[in-house]
Order: sequence, then C-alpha cells, then structure tokens
Amino acid sequence: MKTKQRMIFVLVAAVVAGCSTPKGDTYADKRAYAQDMREKSLNELYEKKPITREKIQNAAGYGVFSNININLLLLSTGNGYGVVHDKATGKDTYMKMGTVGVGLGLGARDFRAVIIFKTQQSLDTFVTKGWEWGAHADAAAKSGEKGGAANAAGDITADMEIYQFVESGIALQATLAGTKYWKDKDLN
Repeated sequence: MKTKQRMIFVLVAAVVAGCSTPKGDTYADKRAYAQDMREKSLNELYEKKPITREKIQNAAGYGVFSNININLLLLSTGNGYGVVHDKATGKDTYMKMGTVGVGLGLGARDFRAVIIFKTQQSLDTFVTKGWEWGAHADAAAKSGEKGGAANAAGDITADMEIYQFVESGIALQATLAGTKYWKDKDLN
C-alpha cells in the first residue's frame, strides 16, 4: 500500500510541477501573465518588506519568479517561470527555472521569489548563466490568506539578494538544491 501511495504522490508531483508556466493561448498572453505575476509579487513584497522598494530602485535590476516545489522524502523538485528586468536597458528577459535537490522533506508549495541584482555584472551573469546553488530550510502551511510560512533565504552573493514568500501549500523541508534559470526561447 505504501508503494502505491508513493507512486500516486510522485505522479501528482510531476503533474503539478509541470504546470508552473505562464498561462495564455499566445506568446503575448503568456508574457502579459508573467508581467502580472511580477507586479502582484512586487506589491506583496513592498507591503511585507517596505525597504525592498528602495533596494530595487537603487539596483541594476531585479527578477521575479513563480515556482512550484514538491518534496518527497529525500528528493526535492520544482519548476517555474519569471521575468528579469534590466534597469539600464529597460529590457525584460523572460526565463524558466528548474530545481532539483536532496534532503529531508515532505509536501508541496507554490512560492514567489524576488531577486535583486545590486550590480550590472551580477544581472548579466544571471541572465546568461543562471545557476543558483544553496541550502534551504522551509516550513509552510498556507492557503490563501490563512496560515504562515518561514524560510531561510537572503544574500546569495554580495551582489544579489533573494526574498521568498509562499503563496500556498504545505511543506516541511531541509534540502541542498541546485536551481537552473534559463532564457525562455519562446517568450523572448
């Protein structure tokens, strides 16, 4: 019975993780959906952490990502999409992301991440190379406005800051994960 339950959880996890893409029938619709997610996420971040408005104003650029993450015992996986804004050029770069990790965990969560690039070099490197490695510890139980979440995120390097907040889900995890970000060839 436990094997059957695990198989069902893995299948559900694969379906949920595969659904984390901008919605829309056309590329223009998908770009608009990603931009709307960015604006809503930034407004929520400014409300929760007002100092971030000034940090983004003084930064070289920023990225906002939507991610669905699944944890099953020793495996963590997820994917998502986002938009990176280069303030020097005014250009938006649409990106995808995928995460794989190992560590103890169980659950699923839908979260947003805002990355602030303090220097042009960190922004350019992120858009062209896109890797992030890190240890993550999270506890989340949230649906809509009910519940709460805590995570350990902050400076990745001296040139970047990451803020994460949970939209919904329930998860308890401590993982070592690698995340790959890459340009979305269809939306750029």
